[in-house]
Amino acid sequence: MALDPDLAAFLELVEAGISNGVPRLHELPPAKAREQYDISTLALDSPGMEVASVKEIGIPSRDGNEITARLYAPLLDEPLNGLAAPALLYFHGGGYCVGSLDSHDSLCRTLAALTPCCVLNASYRLAPEHPFPTAVHDAQDAYRWLLSNGLAHGIDPQRIAVGGDSAGGTLAIGLTIAAREMDWPQPVFQALLYPCTSAWQNTDSHRRFAKGYLLEAATLQWMFSNYLTSERDRTDWRFAPLEAKDLSSLAPAFIAVAEYDPLVDEGIEYANRLKDAGVPTQLKIYEGMTHDFARLTNILNDASKVREEVAQQLQRAFAAPRT
Repeated sequence: MALDPDLAAFLELVEAGISNGVPRLHELPPAKAREQYDISTLALDSPGMEVASVKEIGIPSRDGNEITARLYAPLLDEPLNGLAAPALLYFHGGGYCVGSLDSHDSLCRTLAALTPCCVLNASYRLAPEHPFPTAVHDAQDAYRWLLSNGLAHGIDPQRIAVGGDSAGGTLAIGLTIAAREMDWPQPVFQALLYPCTSAWQNTDSHRRFAKGYLLEAATLQWMFSNYLTSERDRTDWRFAPLEAKDLSSLAPAFIAVAEYDPLVDEGIEYANRLKDAGVPTQLKIYEGMTHDFARLTNILNDASKVREEVAQQLQRAFAAPRT
């Protein structure tokens, strides 16, 4: 399918701005790149749907620091009558260098409202100030905190799903593998939007979409060079889940990928690896879309569609009988 016409027009505007001197993300210092990424959200994404409450939460990390998080509680047509609610633990994208609670506020609000469920948006610490594996440890600490403290916030610890987009999707994947390895409770579901899964960016899609399709090869390598401390880190499954030898006994997965995304091939490969390992997995390729399209509701109808589909998948997972 051809690139979505609204998306094509948007990309033309992006290229025109670059031609007129607007720097690309990887040409900025990390602090400035984060600022620009968050500012762009105001133009690209809608405010999100109404929820019952939003609470800022501090989660202790293993090194004595604090992980900032935002807990969204949904509006409900009927009260839970004392029952605890299911929850999605969500990790934002941004290549481990940019992204924040604010950049993904709309997405998390909407998933909370549509599912409905609580959503804990956990803001792991960013590189280069906090290189690999800090983000991994923060994600694990957030999950362990939710398992232990969820009930105090009205959350059922037996109905926790994990999810994320791009690098956040990688963190969610890593949680399921770590949970199996560490004998922690396995999440009931993993909702993954165009996750990073490969150690090396050498697939055909990385070559085809290296430039001009929102996420560019130079930006991706800038992000990874800030995050990784050595070449050995690249083949660690916590960074590249395709390097994991065993993907069995993981939570069922929904993987959404974009047709014009450099990451599309590795997303498909990861879905196939999960299926081969016996993990119930649904893969959907969004035609005409680029990376990060789920945050472009002011531009694309499919941004709302993928949010609706993720919410439907979560509904089914939370309603499934517990084993």
